[in-house]
Amino acid sequence: MDSIETKIREEFANLQDRMADSSIYSSPEYPQIAKKYSELSNVIELYNLRGDLEKKLIDTKELKNSSKDPEFLELARQEVEDLNTKIKSLNEDIKNKLRVEDPNNARNVIIEIRAAAGGDESSLFAGELYRMYCRWAERHGFRYELLSENPNEVGGFKEIIFSVNGKDAYKYLRFEAGVHRVQRVPVTENQGRVHTSTVTVAILPEAEESDIEINTNDLRIDVYRSSGHGGQSVNTTDSAVRITHLPTGIVVANQDEKSQTKNKAKAMSILRSRLLSLKIDSEQQALSEARRKLIGSGDRSEKIRTYNFPQDRITDHRISYSRSNISAALDGDIDDLIEKLQEAELNLIDSEQ
Repeated sequence: MDSIETKIREEFANLQDRMADSSIYSSPEYPQIAKKYSELSNVIELYNLRGDLEKKLIDTKELKNSSKDPEFLELARQEVEDLNTKIKSLNEDIKNKLRVEDPNNARNVIIEIRAAAGGDESSLFAGELYRMYCRWAERHGFRYELLSENPNEVGGFKEIIFSVNGKDAYKYLRFEAGVHRVQRVPVTENQGRVHTSTVTVAILPEAEESDIEINTNDLRIDVYRSSGHGGQSVNTTDSAVRITHLPTGIVVANQDEKSQTKNKAKAMSILRSRLLSLKIDSEQQALSEARRKLIGSGDRSEKIRTYNFPQDRITDHRISYSRSNISAALDGDIDDLIEKLQEAELNLIDSEQ
C-alpha cells in the first residue's frame, strides 16, 4: 500500500466516524462532508478492487512458477497478462478520481484586458485580443457581454472588460491570465521597424452574490456624468458610477449604460469577481510554484505568450509550445493552446501525487 492510498484510507475512516455521528446532519458542514465521503467512497472501492487483483496476480504467479505443465503455463501466462492490464486500467481510474478539479471551473468568467507597454500599438492589440476571445466564445456557443470599455482615439482600448458565459468557461480560459506580448511593425510606423508591446489579461471567475459578502459600509459610491472621447458629454444625467471597496482599495467604474442602476449593477458584478479572485489567489498559495506559474495571475511582469508577426509564430512560454497562423488564432482558433495548457496542468498534478 503506497503513501497516497494510506492517506486516503485514513481520511475516509475519519469521515466515516463523522458520518456516524447523527449531529453532523444538522451541521452547515454536512453537504461538503457528504460530498467528500461519496468521492472517497468511490476511490476506496477502486483501491479494494485493485488489491483483490494484485493478490490474485501474486497467487497466479506462484502457481505458474510451481508448475511444469505447458498447457497450464500458457493459461497462467495469459492470466498474468490480463491481470496486469486490468490493474494498469484501475491505476488510471484511481489517478483520474484523485485529480481535484478547480471548484470554479464551471463558472462564467469576466475578462479584463488592459493596454500596457507600447502606447497606441498596445491599445490596438488589446482590441484584437478582445475580438479573439469573442470569436472563440462564438465558436463554442458561449455568450459574451461588454461590461465596460475605455477606447482611445486610434481605435484601440486602454481597457475593456467583458463577460463570457457558458458551462466551464473558467475551466477553458483560466490559463489566459498574464502578459501577452506582440512583436510586429505598427500601422503607425513609417520605417518598417518591429516594435514590442504588451497587453495584460486578467481572468476572473464570475462571482454570485452569495459567494462574496460585501458590507455596504465598506463601499464608497460616487456618481458622475458620463463622458466620451475628448471629454464630450455622453449623457446629460449623472449615470456613471464609481465604486471604491475601502478595505482593499479596489476601484470599479462603469458608464456604458444610460441607467445609473445598470451601471451600478455591472460595477458590483466586477467588484465581486475581483474580490473572489483575490480569495482564490490566496488559496492558490498552497499550490506548487510550477502550477501557480502555469495558472498565471495577470501580473504585469508575468509574460505568458508572444505573438511574433514577422515570423508568424505564437509561443506560450509556460509550456514552450509554438505554432503558426496568428491570423487564425486572432479569429478565435486557440483550442490547441488551451488544450496544451490543460494537459500540462494534469501532468503536474500527476507528478505531485
